[in-house]
Amino acid sequence: MSVNEIILNMAQAARAAAREVGRCSGQVKDQVLTDIAALLKEESGFLYAENAKDLETAREKGLSPAMIDRLTIKESTIESMAQGLLEVAAMPDPIGSMVRMWQRPNGLSVGKMRIPLGVVCMIYESRPNVTIDAAGLCLKAGNAVVLRGGSEAIHSNKALGQVIAKALAKNGLPETVVQLVPVTDREAVKELLKQEEYIDLVIPRGGEGLIRFVVANSSIPVLKHYKGVCHAYVDQGADLDMAVHICQNSKVQRPGVCNALETLLVHEAEAQAFLPKVAAVLQNDGVEFRGCPRTCEILKNAVPAREEDWPAEFLDLILAVKVVKDMDEAMDHIAKYGSLHTETIITNDYGHAKRFCREVDASAVMVNASTRFNDGGQLGLGAEIGISTSKLHAFGPMGVEELTATKFVVEGQGQVRS
Repeated sequence: MSVNEIILNMAQAARAAAREVGRCSGQVKDQVLTDIAALLKEESGFLYAENAKDLETAREKGLSPAMIDRLTIKESTIESMAQGLLEVAAMPDPIGSMVRMWQRPNGLSVGKMRIPLGVVCMIYESRPNVTIDAAGLCLKAGNAVVLRGGSEAIHSNKALGQVIAKALAKNGLPETVVQLVPVTDREAVKELLKQEEYIDLVIPRGGEGLIRFVVANSSIPVLKHYKGVCHAYVDQGADLDMAVHICQNSKVQRPGVCNALETLLVHEAEAQAFLPKVAAVLQNDGVEFRGCPRTCEILKNAVPAREEDWPAEFLDLILAVKVVKDMDEAMDHIAKYGSLHTETIITNDYGHAKRFCREVDASAVMVNASTRFNDGGQLGLGAEIGISTSKLHAFGPMGVEELTATKFVVEGQGQVRS
């Protein structure tokens, strides 16, 4: 069977399965999620063995340590996947719920009901946990999903797919509710992006190159973010010890992820005191500073920043640093160079905090907190299928509700329009 035929058959099967899962009860969906969580632990030996095949290939191909880290399934990975599924299962079933209702003067009751999107296609790289997160969230939201993971994780993803299929079959749902593309040929991605008759939404998750490829080639709506250029602004009068702690966590905990800190903005009144303090900690962690002229005056070992450093997503232990005259200059910098992902302010000024939240354009704005909290699990969504920096129809981490739409429901007692 050709790649074209494989993808067409999968898309058609997903459309049929979407009707099945869309009318499925919340109790059944939650039981499937609970069973997947249990099976992940029961089948852990099998999962480790299949993941080892991918890791061996990755090392032979010379993949970076960051990529291998994302690819690895270990005990904590399984525990995290299982816990995420259980948290999603514990949430109220969104499908069929009324978002709001109101009554018209003619007696009609008008409401908006939450409904599934239908068929979601997820195209992603490296992380096998995305397979579980995407399957669990789509299932809870009543959607069928077609998953196309990266070739580097093909054995891991197939193994996870078998676990999911067991749980679906056990609960009387078709295995085609969650399908994994079985071929690594890139032609499969192109074919998926042509299936607008059967697929309702595409969500790419990975490097900027992958996401731009999907956007350029898709005839289906795409929810995306290209990159995460995240800023921290240290305001005048901020708690500098707190600021150091937040900046260290934002930059160092996992520098290779999209919600890691990339640029530090510091009010000029705090620069002389704060920059040596933060440098003493972050440089001990191996962070290289690329600074504006004022930063380089204060930090003698900082590298002069170039223009291309300000919009850069380093995904590494590199931090761009700029001293600004006030919060307005900081927000102007964010507006020019930010990527609508995550921004944080460290401040003791309530008015500044409120202005920053209101005026800074990003999918998540933090006050006195690490940028690393822009994550579905951390924000109480159970898990996330990705972070959207496009505003139609979702903005920020995409949990269960973001994988639904609404329709109008109108109830009358015989009214006709005059």
